[in-house]
Amino acid sequence: MIQSMTGYGKVVVAYKDKKINVEIKSLNSKQLDLQTRIAPLYREKEMEIRQMIAKAVERGKVDFAIWIEKETGVDPTPVNAALVENYYRQLKDVAQKVGIPEPQDWLYTLTRMPDVLTKTEQEVLADDEWRAVQQGVEQAIAALVDFRTQEGAALEKKFNEKIDNIEALLASIEPYEKSRVEKIRARIVDGLLQIPGVEYDKNRLEQELIYYIEKLDISEEKQRLTNHLKYFRETMRDGHGQGKKLGFIAQEMGREINTTGSKSNLAEMQNIVVQMKDELEQIKEQVLNAL
Repeated sequence: MIQSMTGYGKVVVAYKDKKINVEIKSLNSKQLDLQTRIAPLYREKEMEIRQMIAKAVERGKVDFAIWIEKETGVDPTPVNAALVENYYRQLKDVAQKVGIPEPQDWLYTLTRMPDVLTKTEQEVLADDEWRAVQQGVEQAIAALVDFRTQEGAALEKKFNEKIDNIEALLASIEPYEKSRVEKIRARIVDGLLQIPGVEYDKNRLEQELIYYIEKLDISEEKQRLTNHLKYFRETMRDGHGQGKKLGFIAQEMGREINTTGSKSNLAEMQNIVVQMKDELEQIKEQVLNAL
């Protein structure tokens, strides 16, 4: 079964006082285009995370993000009391020396000074926390793949419907194809009879008609298009990773349909060709999403 390149997965990992959010989403792209936004604590593991994603996702424009939410009121940023006291003395001395009034709200002024509310200790990633995050990344990737598989099933159903429609339209050309030979013959003979005093060799006329009809024959185009339709179905059954190949087959289908249209000199046949082009265009639009 084919897969879609459109997908989404999100997992929330609970670890102590943290909620670790892991999110991954993808859209169609010719190659793997991976963009990451990773919380500073986990950036040392970015290459490992990228390898995990590349192994499972293969292709697409992928956005990956990890961010941390902490419980409200837990582990607040400490106030550097010694620094506040130092700022207070310095500002008071400056105010007295320069002769300017002291601040009315000392607390507001002092808490806005540099590094007063800055956390100085650096958090270190523990092994058990990374294992929890790693499991979350794996689960998010698995959710993305499941999403892609579901979307791929919908794509495959859509493709089969369109292939069925093209096959039915191709079969509907046959009655017009047979009748147009007589219509061509009658039109040419009528045209000759309308010219006064013209005599023509019937054998030569038959030869010219055969040559003319052979130029308009679409038997080969019909056979090649039938083969392409069959090959498209077979390629879908080969599984995911066939998106580019399906795109190439759709191009070949379009070539045969266009040639059929150029050789169709009946309005009814040309209308059928237009309908086939419409069905194929819908395939081409959706095949861009196939992995």
